[in-house]
Amino acid sequence: MLETIWFVLWGLLWAVYFVLDGFDLGMGTLLPFVTRNEVERRTLYNSAGPFWDGNEVWLITAGGVTFAAFPKAYAVMFSALYAPLLMLLFALIMRAVSFEFRNKVDSPGWRKLWDVFQFLGNFVPALLFGVAFANLFMGIPIDKDGVYHGNLLLLLNPYGLAGGVFFVLMFSLHGALWLAIKSQGDLHARAVRTAKALWPYLVGVAVLFLAMTAAYTTLWSNYAKVPPLMIFPVLAVASLLTIRFLLSSDSVVLAWVFSALFIISVTFFGVLGMFPNLLPSSMDPAAHVSIYNGASSPLTLKIMLGVVAIFVPIVIAYQAWVYSVFSHKVTDEDLKMDNAY
Repeated sequence: MLETIWFVLWGLLWAVYFVLDGFDLGMGTLLPFVTRNEVERRTLYNSAGPFWDGNEVWLITAGGVTFAAFPKAYAVMFSALYAPLLMLLFALIMRAVSFEFRNKVDSPGWRKLWDVFQFLGNFVPALLFGVAFANLFMGIPIDKDGVYHGNLLLLLNPYGLAGGVFFVLMFSLHGALWLAIKSQGDLHARAVRTAKALWPYLVGVAVLFLAMTAAYTTLWSNYAKVPPLMIFPVLAVASLLTIRFLLSSDSVVLAWVFSALFIISVTFFGVLGMFPNLLPSSMDPAAHVSIYNGASSPLTLKIMLGVVAIFVPIVIAYQAWVYSVFSHKVTDEDLKMDNAY
């Protein structure tokens, strides 16, 4: 029972991270395409500025939960996926530095350099998250000792690349909606148009990814065994359709909410489809790392559950306060402040 609770919490933490940092990743990916001048670029930076580092807390939490609750899965994952995880780390560092360094020198060339780093620091993680999770859904070549029999290129298979494109589009739409919420004037209108333009591509890739999931993975088997779980793919489809309807009426806040619901539904669709496995093996079913052979002791799981029950609500309360304080649109007056990016 404890293992199942932690598995659901693990999936929930990833879903929360994808919702919150997803709009940062999406906006950064769209930076070269939606902004036209320095004011618009700074508006985009400051639309993410108060939130991005707090949003990354959920990535650390998801990784910490993996380490504490499922140490074998953590060890095998960071061994098998060492190269892409290192690339992910460097990209996120690049993004963080671009926020802090961009305005240190009053030079167009200097700012353009850090804009490139901002783009790469968001696009690369979005792509890698999709590639990584698609490969987890499909299964990676690990033996019963947890040794990975493959390389980085093996992860760049058709299904993995489809997952990468899907995540990039999903986060880009999410980011365009957030930028529309936070901006005014031409940038707001352009962000809405970008969201509308991205929507059919996301639908097309989502359908393709869903079809490839049936061909490349066994995710659907859990849904055949437990039909009530179909609520997650149904919610994903309903949310995606609702986004387009809300965009037609320029209800960008509600559209963002349904985009968040879409991301949560997609995450749980994949995670619950893997249950009870955390790292399925494509070599041998006996080599699967599951919640049963990869979990910590019951005492550790109980103690960590108490820690989560105390500290996660504190993090949620703090972030709710931050989002409330900075809920307004980014204005010219905000850009003139000393602490603005």
